[in-house]
Amino acid sequence: MGSGPVMDFSAPPDAHGHAGVLTPEDAFVAAVNTCIMMMFLWACERFKIDLVSYDCHAEGTKRIALDRTETFTHVVLRPRIVVRGDSRKRIERALQSAQKYSLVARSITSDLAVKPEIIIKE
Repeated sequence: MGSGPVMDFSAPPDAHGHAGVLTPEDAFVAAVNTCIMMMFLWACERFKIDLVSYDCHAEGTKRIALDRTETFTHVVLRPRIVVRGDSRKRIERALQSAQKYSLVARSITSDLAVKPEIIIKE
């Protein structure tokens, strides 16, 4: 695996960084979110689910210890999934597969919660 594309990064503004610039913390949460999304798209294809749209809000919670070290304790994903003519159970199974096969999600020590809003169109 390479370094990936060149991107501007900064420390968070509360750590004397620049506002509006991607932070390593943002990238961490985005990596979890993106990997789960990609694996969900794969699962939809595998399960022949007619996916209409997928949009996800992600947030991470960090803890700052007394010695000022920081650790992400939780990552919460809130995907809004719209499918056509399927069952909620199959969509949930596809999400479980996405989590199971997500390299990034399986590599983090933070608790991961996926709280979907599933909309089924006829």
